[in-house]
Amino acid sequence: MTFQRICRALALPMALVMFVEVGPLPVAHATMVSTEQVIREDAATEDRARVMSFLAREDVRREMEALGIDPEEAAARTKALSDEEIARIATKLDETAAGQDAVAVIVGAILFVFVVLLITDLLCLTKVYPFTLCAAKK
Repeated sequence: MTFQRICRALALPMALVMFVEVGPLPVAHATMVSTEQVIREDAATEDRARVMSFLAREDVRREMEALGIDPEEAAARTKALSDEEIARIATKLDETAAGQDAVAVIVGAILFVFVVLLITDLLCLTKVYPFTLCAAKK
């Protein structure tokens, strides 16, 4: 009889301990990852690497410096671009065949960086160009 009494006395505390241990476990939700999603993420990584390697080329860096653009700042801003913007730039790089119209690609990339820097200057986020209103105020 004492064994049954002990079991009844311990039943409620043991049930509470088990509920505390098992009750609040988070539920894991797993979904299938489609092949297209994996390819898209991989393509975004490849596009970003291709654009960054293009900006790291010595001839591109010289051209940016000749236009008064800091190559490190341009690279930092390029890293901050969205995947869609990087895909558009990478598509433009791909459209130009190797060795054909490389100057147009370089000038296009430099103009793109110039416009991005100009917009950030006009929004008073940077002070790169002295001819913008925000740079003149500060």
